[in-house]
Amino acid sequence: MKVKLSTALLCATVGLGFGSTASAGSSSCESRNNNTTNKLLECVNVAGVREHQGQFQIFADATNGSRASGLGPDSAYELSAAYIASTMEAAGYDVTIQSFEFPFFEELSEAVLEQISPMMESYPYFDAAGFATMSYSGSGDVTAEVEGVDLQLPPGPVANSSTSGCEIEDFAGFTAGNIAAVQRGSCSFALKATNAEAAGAVGVIIFNEGQEGRTDAFVGTLGGPVITIPAVGAAFAVGEELAAGGVLARIEVEAISEIRETKNVLAESRQGSADNVVMAGAHLDSVSEGPGIQDNGSGSAAILEVAIQMQKVKPRNKVRFAWWGAEESGLLGSNHYVGSLSEEELNNITLYLNFDMIGSPNFARFIYDGDGSAFGLIGPPGSDVIETFFEDFYANSDLASEPTAFSGRSDYQAFILSGIPAGGLFTGAEGIKTADQVLLYGGTEGEQYDPCYHLACDTFDNVSLEVLDQNADAVAASVLQYAMSTETINGKKGKGNFKAYPGNSVDLPGGFDRRGAYWIR
Repeated sequence: MKVKLSTALLCATVGLGFGSTASAGSSSCESRNNNTTNKLLECVNVAGVREHQGQFQIFADATNGSRASGLGPDSAYELSAAYIASTMEAAGYDVTIQSFEFPFFEELSEAVLEQISPMMESYPYFDAAGFATMSYSGSGDVTAEVEGVDLQLPPGPVANSSTSGCEIEDFAGFTAGNIAAVQRGSCSFALKATNAEAAGAVGVIIFNEGQEGRTDAFVGTLGGPVITIPAVGAAFAVGEELAAGGVLARIEVEAISEIRETKNVLAESRQGSADNVVMAGAHLDSVSEGPGIQDNGSGSAAILEVAIQMQKVKPRNKVRFAWWGAEESGLLGSNHYVGSLSEEELNNITLYLNFDMIGSPNFARFIYDGDGSAFGLIGPPGSDVIETFFEDFYANSDLASEPTAFSGRSDYQAFILSGIPAGGLFTGAEGIKTADQVLLYGGTEGEQYDPCYHLACDTFDNVSLEVLDQNADAVAASVLQYAMSTETINGKKGKGNFKAYPGNSVDLPGGFDRRGAYWIR
């Protein structure tokens, strides 16, 4: 359910000193209408984006070091959401808080999986040769005999052929009080685990199936808090050894797995056509391990600064900014939002721009592959046009770029599954930088694009100011472009006095300089 920002929340944010819309740009930025690309890009700069990232860091430092969703009313996530809501309302936007429930999971300590007899062996945690905790595992410290359930040993020649644990009948004759060993295969981990608990298992080991490429331990998820017993995913060799018969084992998992509440923050312009909505979004939450100032304080801060600098713009189309909750739990905030819309409301959204991690320290300049030419995953019609927009923006700024797949790993997923054109930018996460990319962008070969991805070191210092500055300009240019005209997406003409981006819909005799400011020859 959507509710207006509460008076209590507004009072709380004012008490913390939030709500300022002051610009980090020139003094003229505070009063002028940034209704052209060159004026907007003069006022959207990295200093303003960094002010917001600095606030996110302060909130994390004042709490438990994380901005994850679901950590309580005084958590850094809630403070971040309040800061954005208050700032956007002060800038003249209509702000909506959308609360929703979601499955929360946090592992409190390293899990343990060990064989007690006939020999003693501790299996390595979070290791390909060992095991990892299943997300939404229950908690417990249990020692019991391991009992295999309908195992296919040796494994079949085809992956996902094992039905181990998929039917409650598989547990006929299972000894209550034992640990169930089931094999990865043709049904969900959640079904295997719930069947095991229903049969009286005190713990469950789901081990890999055993074919080539399916032997290592894996990080699986139960999708929600469906069991109360500990559950782990193990390497094939570990599971085969423990399920051999007569083996006593111990599993210990200390975790929180329950339903909690979080929120999305949405803010839209008071002007613009309500049946031609342009959306720009970024997830606001971090993982529990750290403050997430790059992932995704970078995208969240960038769209906030763009919105502030566009507060006096009178767009032709309604512009709706979104900061998503519980992205790190499975894109839950954006999925909840899209799922809450009526067919008419969905049809009114013309496009969605996604900005998730746009300041990686060892960056590449990635653009979502809307036309599918690089990866074969094609976005809804219009996604190709958005891709071209960003390609042209970088090219006209003499900056290299390359495509990245619509892999479903960020908040655009719910929109493209609903047929809404999407696009956006990304500077890399756990992927490894190549020698060719070093030639294009600089940086260090053989290291992650973001060495602090999902770690405690994703702090205020974990950002490339160079690429964050460039991408803040790209965010601003794209949002303003589509705020004024979506002619290239859906044929609806924009404001006649707004100069379209070169190469997007018209061939203007100009380009963008290295700052991104528009010029005419």
